[in-house]
Amino acid sequence: MVATAAEVWAVLATVPDPEIPAISLVDLGVIRAVEWQNDLLTVTLTPTYSGCPATRVIAMDVEVALRDHGVQNLKLETQLAPPWTTDWISDAGRAKLEAYGIAPPQPAGGPAHCPLCKSQAVERISQFGSTPCKAQWRCQTCLEPFDYFKCI
Repeated sequence: MVATAAEVWAVLATVPDPEIPAISLVDLGVIRAVEWQNDLLTVTLTPTYSGCPATRVIAMDVEVALRDHGVQNLKLETQLAPPWTTDWISDAGRAKLEAYGIAPPQPAGGPAHCPLCKSQAVERISQFGSTPCKAQWRCQTCLEPFDYFKCI
């Protein structure tokens, strides 16, 4: 059984994002808080955006992971304010996104380089990608399309 907040965070760090399984919910910044109060564990989640279709799956995956580790009394809270931002993605999460072939968010509004071949010759194909939080880009060097995680 997980007993400390640090142990809970360690369990949550193993729960992958359902849309991008290469990154954990912790690295994505969706898990905002973990708090034990008496026998009740409260986990606060902030979805990447309020209409995210994966929100229910995320909550279910968190609940299953914690119950599998012995947590009996669990409360999941959704917190919409402040809204999630790509600034909450950890450095490790950004590296995992790129290794998976998704360009991590950049403040300049587009990827710095192709996550596949590292060429800086990239072009936007569409502002809309495989999920609402991503755009579709293409490398002009290797000609491969790739997702870019939009800055939010």
